[in-house]
Amino acid sequence: MKARILSPTPENIALAAAALRSGDIVGMPTETVYGLAGGVSLPLAVAKIFDVKERPTFDPLIVHVGSDSKTLESLSELRLVDLTGFKSSTRKRARALAQLLMDEFWPGPLTLVLPKHQDVPDIVTSGLATVGIRMPRHPIAQRLIDMTGMPLAAPSANRFGRISPTRAQDVDAELGDRINYILDGGRSDVGLESTVLAISPDAKLSVLRPGIISKTEIEEITGMPVDRPPASKSRRQSPRAPGMLESHYAPHKPLTLLPCPVLKLRKEDFKVPLKSDRLGVLLLSGDPAAARKHLAAVLGVENDRILVKTLSRTGDFQEIARHLFAELRALDASDVDWIVAEPCSVEVGLGHAIADRLKRASAGRS
Repeated sequence: MKARILSPTPENIALAAAALRSGDIVGMPTETVYGLAGGVSLPLAVAKIFDVKERPTFDPLIVHVGSDSKTLESLSELRLVDLTGFKSSTRKRARALAQLLMDEFWPGPLTLVLPKHQDVPDIVTSGLATVGIRMPRHPIAQRLIDMTGMPLAAPSANRFGRISPTRAQDVDAELGDRINYILDGGRSDVGLESTVLAISPDAKLSVLRPGIISKTEIEEITGMPVDRPPASKSRRQSPRAPGMLESHYAPHKPLTLLPCPVLKLRKEDFKVPLKSDRLGVLLLSGDPAAARKHLAAVLGVENDRILVKTLSRTGDFQEIARHLFAELRALDASDVDWIVAEPCSVEVGLGHAIADRLKRASAGRS
């Protein structure tokens, strides 16, 4: 099997939609990262997603809905959510919160975790009583869902725990020998997975996974406090949402998170074995040449033993997020032996999401 990368013509989108209706799975572009899509009402297709990704079945999937599903009533009609699970005393408030968030952030990179309808297959939610739902903003994703005629379960289109794909070519590199079709929608605009927000039966809000839509933005829109993400989950604990495991988004090569920015490093701060032939450096911001020169002097090695990838010369967080997975993937595919990454010390807004991805990508790898 070798995947076909399809240009997003009407004919090719129709081809992918027909494959989905028949129970196949398809690589799909979204504004966050590329997803591996299967019909949510087709348990065998959903099982194929877990198999192809080598994903444990205790890690739930996010359901993607089409452009005509922007109300709670429409989600109920699709038999995705059942709001009778909300407490009677707070049901009205919880419903109003959910609709407010959908009105403000859909279509877009916000996943809402709500009580699931009994018709949602347990394999989609990993047996949880809740389901994560979002409406992607990417026009090709919207057309594909609408043409398929059903919501799509779609985790990131990579092997479990590895770097999320932001281009069709990344999906091909990860899963090209395991799936038939990948719709090419260009590079993902956001570059990080969606913010996952749970609305509890007592109408409280908690972020389960940080993303480009920040805790602060949600608090400003709702006028309510939002709990911070819970502690990371080990692989022995079932997460409430994707991306909550301690180790995730990881390259194949060892990745170490540095204790400080590269230009502040001293030799005693550097824990990477100096026997490495070539070192890859993920620089959040600044001049790569200056970083390479400083690091070479600190380590006492030639400049050409260090490969530096800069996510944003100006330190723009949206640019850093957009390039994070792409440049990490580029370092992983290069001839470096070890990768180090600058830490993100900003623990609010989008900085928190970037710090989260870097921490999980380096967990257990240094």
